[in-house]
Amino acid sequence: MDILQYAFFQNALWGILLISVTGAIIGTYIVTRRMVFITGGITHASFGGLGIGYYMGINPTLSALVFAILSAFGVEWLARGKQVREDSAIAVFWALGMAIGIIFIFLTPGYTPGLSEFLFGNILTITSTDILIFTLFAALLLLFVLLFYRPILYAAFDSDFARTQGIRVTTINACMTFFIAIDVVLSIRLIGIMLLISILSLPQMIAELFCSRYKQMMFLSMLISFVCGVAGLVISTFINVPTGASIVFTLVVVYAVAKICNRMAAGQRKKRLRKAAEQ
Repeated sequence: MDILQYAFFQNALWGILLISVTGAIIGTYIVTRRMVFITGGITHASFGGLGIGYYMGINPTLSALVFAILSAFGVEWLARGKQVREDSAIAVFWALGMAIGIIFIFLTPGYTPGLSEFLFGNILTITSTDILIFTLFAALLLLFVLLFYRPILYAAFDSDFARTQGIRVTTINACMTFFIAIDVVLSIRLIGIMLLISILSLPQMIAELFCSRYKQMMFLSMLISFVCGVAGLVISTFINVPTGASIVFTLVVVYAVAKICNRMAAGQRKKRLRKAAEQ
């Protein structure tokens, strides 16, 4: 418990809490809408912004944010007319962002500091400024969800039905896409480009095994994400491995165990029903 006295570890715990809150809201939306891979596309496309930022000598997080937002709306724009399939549009921006990022990082003279943190993540390097920015974003996201919960719910489950109810589905989706892009960029340096998609999908996949209601899945995935995040942080600290990888590995193990337990419980229910029918 002595490690809790250190500021970097306390900041990491705050970072995990904030990622759990925003990830639960964003992740539940993208899993329900079956758009997990658009998040992967935005994540990898933002690498182009990182490369441009390093090359031009500006804040790479800011340039990645601009690139991620443009890529997110680019995917929506390409797929909206149904002339290009959504998975094809995602592949275009995924490849474009990675290619631009690699080119500009290669052209950048000298050493590119902090690049490995963006690629693989290091939540132990989170600062008080990062926490403040993330807190402001989380507050804005929570306010938006509280004000427009039902429209978001209807748009996520059945956009056609939502339109018949007079809900502006396109506007809701655009706002959520905007929040997804911001959440991705703010989380990249903490979890890493390579693993971020797992943080926004695995907790929801675990929660989905035990509940089907949108709000329940959101709160349960938040709890799962926080518990597994703390467990992964503690494990990584003691065995000296990257924190992001440790958190994702913990989530995968929990998902596998939950899946096995869920199947066993389903088998027991079937047996009981069969016995009751025979009697």
